[in-house]
Amino acid sequence: MKETSKSVARRVRQPEFITRYFVGQGLDIGNGTDPLSLYGEQFPAMTACKIWDIVDGDLQHLTGLADSTFDFVHAAFILQKMASPLEALRHWLRVLKPGGHLVVLVPDEDMYEQGHWPSRHNPEHRWTFTPFKPKSWSPVSVNLLETVTALGIQAELRRLEVLEGSYRHRLPRFDQTLTPVGEAAIEMVIRKRPQPEAVAGGRLNPEGPLSARDIFVLTGLRVEQPKG
Repeated sequence: MKETSKSVARRVRQPEFITRYFVGQGLDIGNGTDPLSLYGEQFPAMTACKIWDIVDGDLQHLTGLADSTFDFVHAAFILQKMASPLEALRHWLRVLKPGGHLVVLVPDEDMYEQGHWPSRHNPEHRWTFTPFKPKSWSPVSVNLLETVTALGIQAELRRLEVLEGSYRHRLPRFDQTLTPVGEAAIEMVIRKRPQPEAVAGGRLNPEGPLSARDIFVLTGLRVEQPKG
């Protein structure tokens, strides 16, 4: 319930969302009632954010959207409704430009479904999610670490965090996302590696010398310039 809105107060305290993740033109998948675009003031590097909801077309395959179109893609509490989470993530990465970021929020299976399947809180849910565990009570559990690995060499995992800061583990079972603060979620950020970087197997800084002034500014160390 209003998971994007809940996330804003947390995200504005994390510089990556302002300076790296929500930069340029984005796509907001399945979020027509709580769009990220409402918070452009909080993320000033976000120049635009297109909503893509059911009225616009298929949410899993994004049919009609060209490859490498958006600087970032955002999806909050929609992946659990897809026929195939892995296939959805592949297409969400497909429309992302190389170097861009895919930001996904999903319900954590222990905090949201709380050991019950089918879901007691939302009958539209097809899957449950865990960042990683060797055994799950859920017959439809999706292990996110394994899923990102299956996306291939262009998928660089930048963030995988269980959001339990506002969750109350001692309360009896109920849907805590109905409260104004409860997230009960996992946040995942995947960067789409440019092809040369993916082939090389890593992200490396460019070659080139630093001036003595640059070194001093960065480190506080003075370097003698060669005489000649």
